[in-house]
Amino acid sequence: MSHITVERNRRRQMNEHLKVLRSLTPCFYIKRGDQASIIGGVIEFIKELHQVVEVLESKKRRRKSLSHSPRTPLPPPPAPATTMKEEESVGASASCNSSVADVQVKISGSNVILRVISHKIVGQVSKIISVLERLSFEVLHLNISSMEDTVLYQFVVKIGLECQLSLEELAVGVQQTFCDQKMLTSTG
Repeated sequence: MSHITVERNRRRQMNEHLKVLRSLTPCFYIKRGDQASIIGGVIEFIKELHQVVEVLESKKRRRKSLSHSPRTPLPPPPAPATTMKEEESVGASASCNSSVADVQVKISGSNVILRVISHKIVGQVSKIISVLERLSFEVLHLNISSMEDTVLYQFVVKIGLECQLSLEELAVGVQQTFCDQKMLTSTG
């Protein structure tokens, strides 16, 4: 077989694979029909699918823990350790988990990545944003993914100059918004 024939077959096979990828990916992920756009859209779609898998695995773990142990109250906030400004260089992280929500906080450069997995609660995202703003954070980006009755909120927030919180205190503060909501629904 000549080099030209081999190259023609390779291109034909690449085009067939790209057609299959395009057909398997929702249309709003792919803006144009060129190869780079198709591959970029597929990458974004796969990232979203990974987040959905994480949400479902967390939901599964939460259900297992609820069925094997009695409900435990939210732990009291830990004593202040270091502030986020001091933790910036370390790349530290913290989490605060309960039967209502899993909250993870991680330093990423000069920003904080906040991930929250919980059941869908109407108005919850605005409560979280309100807490973040009150604690001197600026929301730079928010991504919301949901599957059935579970939702994943992923925030990228900028640490305010006057912020003196530790990561643990932020995680507990966000977790508290869910506990307040749970108390309102259980008393109403």
